Amino acid sequence: MGQKEPERKKEEEEAAVEAEATEEKQDDAPAAKGQRQSPDAAAKPKPTPPKRDAEGQILVRAHAKYVRCAPRKARLVVDHIRGRSVPEARTILAFTMRAVAADVEKVLRSAVANAEANRGLDGDDLYVAAAYVDEGPVIKRWRARARGRMARINKRTCHITVVLAPAEQERPEGETGPTQRASRLRAPRRRKKKEATA
Repeated sequence: MGQKEPERKKEEEEAAVEAEATEEKQDDAPAAKGQRQSPDAAAKPKPTPPKRDAEGQILVRAHAKYVRCAPRKARLVVDHIRGRSVPEARTILAFTMRAVAADVEKVLRSAVANAEANRGLDGDDLYVAAAYVDEGPVIKRWRARARGRMARINKRTCHITVVLAPAEQERPEGETGPTQRASRLRAPRRRKKKEATA
């Protein structure tokens, strides 16, 4: 019996080492369909590199999908904030009388929160690099009309996207800021009056 005890201990140690090796392999391998991953594997998200534009600036975005507003009406509000700084855009949205302004403001706040939490940027130093509205699905309803006919009612939805970028700190002389540049592009062209030469 004295010789069997050391053999048992060796067998138990070998079994423990094999069990640890199989656990490590299972942790490294992706979970098969229908199997749950261990909590440690699920808790480690891979960091994503920041999105950058052509000039190398960091871009932060936020989306609101299936907003119950016509895209045409939402675009009227979004056009006001494109190219503006975040504090200026918040002020504009606060005093805009259209109902969709509240939804656009939510998306703007979400984009600022994404920039602060994920990229470590200051919300007041950002500007709206891009803001656009895409069409969503149309909900179709019917309304009774005369002579037993029906008229279709289209309840349109839209997807609102706001993209923020850090404001440029140092600009060369003569270069305008993002707000001035955007307003200059949107300004209507005025015809110069021909001066009569006498």
